[in-house]
Amino acid sequence: MENPAPRLNLFTVLSESKRILNAHSRHFLALSVLFLLPLSFSLVVYPTLLHLLTDPFPKNTQVLLRAHPFDFHTHHHHHHHHHHQQEPIFSNDELLSLLYSLFICAFSLLAVGSITFSVYHGFYGRPVKLISAIKSVFTSFFPLLLTVIIFQVIVSLICIAFGLFLFLVVRAVELLGHEVEYSSPYFVTLSGVLLVALIMVLVYLQVIWSLVSVIVVVESRWGFEPLRRSASLVKGMRGVALSLLLFFGGFAGIVVWTGAVSAVGSDGASDEWKSWAFVVQIVVTSTLLMLLLLYYAAANTVLYMYCKAIHGELAVEIAEEFAREYVSLPFDDGKVPHLVSVVVS
Repeated sequence: MENPAPRLNLFTVLSESKRILNAHSRHFLALSVLFLLPLSFSLVVYPTLLHLLTDPFPKNTQVLLRAHPFDFHTHHHHHHHHHHQQEPIFSNDELLSLLYSLFICAFSLLAVGSITFSVYHGFYGRPVKLISAIKSVFTSFFPLLLTVIIFQVIVSLICIAFGLFLFLVVRAVELLGHEVEYSSPYFVTLSGVLLVALIMVLVYLQVIWSLVSVIVVVESRWGFEPLRRSASLVKGMRGVALSLLLFFGGFAGIVVWTGAVSAVGSDGASDEWKSWAFVVQIVVTSTLLMLLLLYYAAANTVLYMYCKAIHGELAVEIAEEFAREYVSLPFDDGKVPHLVSVVVS
């Protein structure tokens, strides 16, 4: 469908998201505090918690946390050193990481479900009720979970494929009778190129599947179907989807990174002033991250609406809506709504 797309860019999507969020500010604040605050708080506190558990008291942590989750070597080697001690099946930090991942996953799905549902109805100017948003969470939770699992499996397989390729190249070189120097410029370059390629593939998938969660919530499909639908809907809006991803990803990265850096900087935070500053910093970082996540979920939903508009699906729906209770929209050549903002008469 090669019609001139309306002038849609990052700014249009963001301002429309802002309009919807402002129109129902108390509702979205409630949802954010319920589902996003625990999420952002735990994302901010987790690195700090690890830092505090692994640094100041080495004696206790020797017992508590034998392996640091970010230090893969200890995972492989630490059972050689402690023959005399009974090793638990899970070390504490592995259990902590597992519980943390489950917690993050659950709250992400709850947040995405409720916010998407609310923004979708807010877009049409329908009244948005907290109870119905929370009810919608229960219907969308498992479809979202299953779809996310499929998404993750695909991503993992791609990562494994890249790793396998590198491994096979190394084996082939060794079989030809050469010694592989891991510090050699050839190996470093090959690894670098593969890593960049992998990142580009993953970003591309993230872009073409950026509407997946919205489709699961709004159209109640799940599994592979939303992945296919998202890829076809995003056509023509990939640039905007990418800029949304970079915009929010960049901001969230900066927020979390500064939080983590200042957490590592505060050594035990002994002074009262230091610990207060530390608490304030955690509160500020969590709140910022919460707002970013809220905006990202909203912007994705708005992007979905615009993608539908470009593919000519929205005109039909809006006509049905307006037949009931609203004024008509200015249509551009009868195909693409120029302004897809809904004005309640």
